[in-house]
Amino acid sequence: MLYFQILKLKSLVTMGEKLLYKIHVRGYVQGVGFRWSTVREAKNHGITGFVKNLSDGSVYIEAEGSERQLKAFIEWCKEGPGFGHVESVTADPYPPVNYKDFRIEY
Repeated sequence: MLYFQILKLKSLVTMGEKLLYKIHVRGYVQGVGFRWSTVREAKNHGITGFVKNLSDGSVYIEAEGSERQLKAFIEWCKEGPGFGHVESVTADPYPPVNYKDFRIEY
């Protein structure tokens, strides 16, 4: 059984305000097209930020958008692109930094 941990944002943010989540995706998520699929999915949801592989085998994402956009994006992260295997997802809220696009960082 997969275990997903999502930390919920506890604030009085009104709809439409930009939020930032720092997301860690763990499992078999490197070498399976996860970053490229993440870029496509982020752009489909209107999310800005970046995705990158970490040396521990996980994927790290900074995603900025509305609460609605981010919830849908995090749900996608739980499943991934269908290749590999997601074991856990953590998402922590931070103040937005106003990314202009979504890209892969190396």
